[in-house]
Amino acid sequence: MEIGFEQIWLQIESNKIESMTVSEYKNYVLGFLFYRYLSVNQERYLIENNVLDIAKNECVNEVYLREAIGHDLGDYLDDISSSLGYAIEPEDTWESLIRKIDNSTLQASDYQTIFDHFEKNSQLNIEAASYFSGIFDDVNISDPRLGTNTTCRARSLTKIVRTIDELSFENSNGQVMVHSLFENLIEQFANSAGKSGGEFYTSHSVSTLLGKLVTDGVPVRDNTFMGYDMSSGSGSTLLALKKEVPDEDRSGAVKLYGTEKELTTYNLSRMNLLIGGMSYKNTRLNNADTLGADWPDGSDELENNQPRVFDAVVSDIQFSANWYASSSLMKDPRFSEYGKLAPKGTADYAFVLHGLYHLDKEGTMAVVLPQGVLFRGGVPGQSGAQAESFIRKNLIEHPSGNRIHAVIGLPENIMFAAKGKKSVAVTIVVFKKKSSSNDILFIDAKDDFEKGKNRNYLTGEILDKIIQTYSNRINVDKYAHLASIEEIRENEYNLNISRYVDNFKEEAPIDLDEVEWLLEEDDAAIAKAKTEINQALVLLGIKKL
Repeated sequence: MEIGFEQIWLQIESNKIESMTVSEYKNYVLGFLFYRYLSVNQERYLIENNVLDIAKNECVNEVYLREAIGHDLGDYLDDISSSLGYAIEPEDTWESLIRKIDNSTLQASDYQTIFDHFEKNSQLNIEAASYFSGIFDDVNISDPRLGTNTTCRARSLTKIVRTIDELSFENSNGQVMVHSLFENLIEQFANSAGKSGGEFYTSHSVSTLLGKLVTDGVPVRDNTFMGYDMSSGSGSTLLALKKEVPDEDRSGAVKLYGTEKELTTYNLSRMNLLIGGMSYKNTRLNNADTLGADWPDGSDELENNQPRVFDAVVSDIQFSANWYASSSLMKDPRFSEYGKLAPKGTADYAFVLHGLYHLDKEGTMAVVLPQGVLFRGGVPGQSGAQAESFIRKNLIEHPSGNRIHAVIGLPENIMFAAKGKKSVAVTIVVFKKKSSSNDILFIDAKDDFEKGKNRNYLTGEILDKIIQTYSNRINVDKYAHLASIEEIRENEYNLNISRYVDNFKEEAPIDLDEVEWLLEEDDAAIAKAKTEINQALVLLGIKKL
């Protein structure tokens, strides 16, 4: 967390609209912060590409206001959107908004106008339209919780805008830190929302671990690295993956795909990925149910519809979700080759099979899952009984080879719980579509963590330890075990980590002489205290103990 962020958060929290929950307030703070970023980014584009005739010491926004008027306005907007994918009109820039507030010329309707114009101009670039359209829908200007009338609502919005305007996008060294600020705010909002509202965010250290696992051993290359998150949340896990790709700063080095069911979270992920350095040209996000109609798809050289495949799949799915496990889905190629569907009440393996279906034959997938997937066998007497153990066995005994590469147990209280659910023990399961061996590496990292204010986290040292052990694939006493396929079969495909990693730690031998000496000390202290009490009782004229 950047220096000074605690003060920033206190400032934002102190200006919270009282009638709103933290989750509701989040949409306005992050929405306006993103709008300010877009405006600053557009101004940078106008300067660096000499789009405006700016004289020495002239304010860029004033020149933009002067030149982009009348018939010329459309040309400027076309130029900007062709490069950035969006365009903000001169009267709608962040600087223009602040000027109106400072001069008391802001109209209550101006906030709605700003976002209406942005939505209209998002259609200028056809390629970018789907990325930017509706991205500010959660900044509801008419929300009655902002105030009982238009004037009161405008006053509340202005309070938020003022708060955002006071935030610095640079650190003391002049480095642009806007994405660090944005990510820190996302995490803090998730923390403040508590167990009922933080499920949109995956803990940073876990996201980093996922990225490191799926890129382990990946060489620098000339083509594009393709990554996919089937439950992308705020987009933080996709960005963590990008950071681990060799040569990730090269233009076109990484292309990211993500699916997110919740509209508000989908909008947040679009913002986060853009601020995090991803171009709309290299990002494809989908607001949909991952387990519904299959996505992403594509076309092969003969224009036949094919599933799009990825070098890496990472995900922190919604644990044990309900899903539409209709028998007709047994014909769905995502699930058909494994013989059974995941139970209706626990969709964990449905997500796993979906991700594997979209994994390239040389790719790696790492998914955060509840530890129950390692050993559950279904509920006897219910639909889907034994389905999970059946799928688990078929993953291990797959005709192309075992697809479960590693199982990593994580510490408690390291994840944000899903809405309405308690925090559960979690694991990361790593899958390979094409494995070089049938063994499975088990790592028990549940005791390795740093205690944080709201939850535990993995330090850089702990991450390095896990990745080194994962790469070496060797036994480490009381920490890791490379289990052969014969061991797995002997355990009837039960992958509970404790069956393979013995982390029992013997207690230090008890020194009986020291215990006896301590007891004697305690007896002496008790006798002394009793004497003192009796002396006090005598003085008070009360019978001794």
